[in-house]
Parts: sequence; C-alpha cells; structure tokens
Amino acid sequence: MKSKKNILITGGAGFIGSHLCKALIDLGHNVICLDNLYTGSKKNISNLIDNPNFEFINHDIVKPYYRKNIDEIYNLACPASPKHYQYNPIKTVKTCTIGVINMLGLARKNNAKILQASTSEVYGDPEIHPQTENYYGNVNTIGYRSCYDEGKRCAETLFMDYKREHDLNIRIVRIFNTYGPNMTKNDGRVVSNFILQALNNENITIYGDGTQTRSFSYVEDTVAGIISLMNSTEYDVFNIGNPNEMTVGQLAEKIIKLTDSTSEIKYLELPNDDPKQRKPDITKAKTKLNWEPKVNLDEGLAKTITWVEEQLSR
Repeated sequence: MKSKKNILITGGAGFIGSHLCKALIDLGHNVICLDNLYTGSKKNISNLIDNPNFEFINHDIVKPYYRKNIDEIYNLACPASPKHYQYNPIKTVKTCTIGVINMLGLARKNNAKILQASTSEVYGDPEIHPQTENYYGNVNTIGYRSCYDEGKRCAETLFMDYKREHDLNIRIVRIFNTYGPNMTKNDGRVVSNFILQALNNENITIYGDGTQTRSFSYVEDTVAGIISLMNSTEYDVFNIGNPNEMTVGQLAEKIIKLTDSTSEIKYLELPNDDPKQRKPDITKAKTKLNWEPKVNLDEGLAKTITWVEEQLSR
C-alpha cells in the first residue's frame, strides 16, 4: 500500500473538513483542499497554508474538476446548517447531485477511493430510536429541510449505484451532530448558538420546549471515525457520532454552568420538520472499524468554549 497518498478533500476549509485536512497532513499525506468558501473559511486552514504538503484551491464542485494522481477523495462539500443550506436550497441540491457526480467521475478516472460525508439527517424525524444504518428514515420530501435531507439521500444513492455499476471503491459515513473549534459562529446550530449567547450573557434561545434530544460528538472523534472508515476494507454505510443522548434544554443548562453565565433560557417556536430525537447506534463502527468516541461532552465543550472565547477576544 502507498504510504504517502495524494488526498483530495472537498469542503476542506469548512468546520470538519479543516480538522480532516490537518489530521491527514499529520499522518504524512499530501492534501489538496477544494472549497468555494461559501461556509468554509481560509482562517480554518491558516495553520496549513504554508505547509508544503498542503494546497488550497478555490473551486465549487458543481463545476467539473479534473486532476491526475489522486489516491483518495473525501467529499465533504455542502453547507450543513439549516440556516446556510436553506439560504439557496437549489444550490444545496446541486451540490449533493451534480457536485457528487463530478467527484464520483474524478474518482473513477483516478481509480481512487472516495468517501461521501452523509448525515444523520437522512433519518429525518426518526420513528425508531436509536437509529441504525438499516433504518430507511422518515423524511419530508417537500419541506424546508428537504434540499439537504433528500440531497444527501440522493448522494448516497449515487455512491451505491457507482459501486454497483462501475465497481467504484466507495465509503459512506452518516455524521451525527458534531461540535468543536472552527465551527461557524453564525451557523444557527445549538452548540455554537448557546456558547455565544452564554458568553455574551444573552438569552439562550431554544426552539421548541427543549425536550428534543441530540447526541453531540467532538470533532476530533468524528474525524478519527471518518479516517477509520476510509482506511478500512468496508464500502458500506456507517454511523459516526456519540451515542450520549441529552435534551437540548440540558445542553443549554450545561453551557450556562460551564461559562458561568447569567443567561436565561427563552423558548421559541420549533421549526418545521425539526427532529424530536436523534441518537446513533454505533455498534457497526465499534465492531467493524474498532472506533468509538473518546472525548466526553464536558471536556469537549470546555475546549470549544475556550476556542470561542479566543475568537471573541481578537
């Protein structure tokens, strides 16, 4: 096996993508980061720009891209928060379809392994709990979140069809709620929202009554799971997330305590199609990838809060 690989990461300047770029460079690989900087930022990769094994290219995967000598592709390109993917829903669907076809074509031309970053959103508002990989989901095909949920479901379909039709070496990872440094501060997701509001002693805004549940994975754990899947011989679908489930209300209380904030909780109307519960069954990842999360929520939140404080002080 080739020890030093040429690895293309789409969405590499984004939240998870930037951590993945660094992890793969630390493992000794050459990394090409493709990003149109819609939700990604050059700040996230500023520590890599001068590294001789790193290259940044401003490119939108909806447009064709060709390059030789690529060994692996991690396809992470797509806005992941409702605020961003609903801003231009047609573009979101294009990224998950035309963009995915472009990357699958590139992988085929290079005879490269390719991994699709899918999402727990493919399960929609789940009717089984926790969610296993063989659950087909409960998704509204015509709702405000459909551009992302159905876009990612179609991306998975395309990956499996390229496997069946062209014997392409594919991987699919369903990523559950992830948090940590390099989160976009205005992305509208609960961890970043709550930390910013708590540090500013503003009202913590909870949509709904706060009883909806989520499971939060620290970004280093998520990245380790993604790399484990790429390096395995598995071409199947895997949940990667932390099964430690809690209510959104409990998360808000925890962040208030960790930041020593005077914030109070304010309840707002729950958005359409917002899932009531979300928890990954990671049995498959544990048994086949020998992966499970290592960072507990208090430790991960403390690191994230410190990072946000540093950003606010600049």
